[in-house]
Amino acid sequence: MDYRSKSNTPDSWRMFRILSEFVDGFETMTQLGASVAIFGATNPNPKDRIYHDLAAEIAKKIAQKGFAIITGGGPGIMEAANRGAQEVKGKSCGLCIDLPTEAAPNPYIDPHYLLTFRYFFVRKVMFVRYAQAFIVMPGGFGTLDEFFEAITLVQTKKIKPFPIYLVGSKYWKGLLAWIHETVLAHGNIKKEDLDLIRIADDPDQIANEIEAHFRKTQSLENF
Repeated sequence: MDYRSKSNTPDSWRMFRILSEFVDGFETMTQLGASVAIFGATNPNPKDRIYHDLAAEIAKKIAQKGFAIITGGGPGIMEAANRGAQEVKGKSCGLCIDLPTEAAPNPYIDPHYLLTFRYFFVRKVMFVRYAQAFIVMPGGFGTLDEFFEAITLVQTKKIKPFPIYLVGSKYWKGLLAWIHETVLAHGNIKKEDLDLIRIADDPDQIANEIEAHFRKTQSLENF
């Protein structure tokens, strides 16, 4: 039996599309300036309205300090964050992903800073390379993916450290308890690794700490 790939597109040719996404992303993101990425659920569940409002308020506070806001470009919490940025005339960027189930980009993204990616890994490079902080609002697997990727890269010193916030302490308390009581207890992380995670629900605190970190580092790229 022939176990070779039956793909119609040889991997060597697929590289051109991957490279084109990197080029478009790099050229756009280098124009954005200092920025903060906000992640969260696409689900516009009314019971989570408090988190949408909180995302918008955090985005406003951060944008008023001169930072651009980057989201995944979708609805729900991401839309709220982009809206918050635009309401105070801040830069609003959306890094969308091409999926069969994905809705159109939300209407609060600056057209100049709207990018759509086919490949998740290219999109994730843009978030990790250019954001001066990550704000992780309540969300699902995609939100968790971005969160754990960031803390892994900082933990392993593959990128420069930057603030990573879990916002919505009530939502995240179960995950945090498991990390402390199971992952740490089994010795799979060190106690100091927990310092990579910041828990905060106050928009002013988050915005002030991010501004202080950026003033100290003055770094627009994390690797």
